[in-house]
Amino acid sequence: MTETRDPMQGLHLAPTPYVCKVMRVEPQWIDHNGHLNMAYYNVLFDRSVDEFFDMIGIGQTYHNTRNLSTMTAECHVRYIREIHEGDPVQAHVLLIAADDKRLHLFEELRHATEGWLSATSDNLLLHVDMTVRRVAPFPPDIAARLQALVKAQSGAPRPEGIGRGIAMPVKKAAQA
Repeated sequence: MTETRDPMQGLHLAPTPYVCKVMRVEPQWIDHNGHLNMAYYNVLFDRSVDEFFDMIGIGQTYHNTRNLSTMTAECHVRYIREIHEGDPVQAHVLLIAADDKRLHLFEELRHATEGWLSATSDNLLLHVDMTVRRVAPFPPDIAARLQALVKAQSGAPRPEGIGRGIAMPVKKAAQA
């Protein structure tokens, strides 16, 4: 008798964000202001996305075996509260949407023991065939996993900041 593998095996199918492993702010990442340099927020977010993609099945092994990957098309980071050397941090990741070639991810970087929000990252990623380095559809098995995850996570509360653009605050005219 042949054993059939569950195509959704290992997928985080809860109505909650995926919570990544705890990371620590490294000393070399601290800038002259005494806090985490803005570039290293992206390092922390990127490491978390790597973990999230491994869970989905589109991480390094996917790249190595299928020659398919993702590339970031757009990213919007908001810096909410400073973090410092040695602080334990943890990303919470939501897959907001997925179509045949794109993913919309939203991440929150939180202090791992105190829970407060440090930063958010709103991202649009493209699925790429690395042979030709062009955007390509997800294979059917991966597309099914992505849609199952989007459906499951659609029940999670939506954090403030998803889809937010950059703009100067509008000043109200003084009333006479």
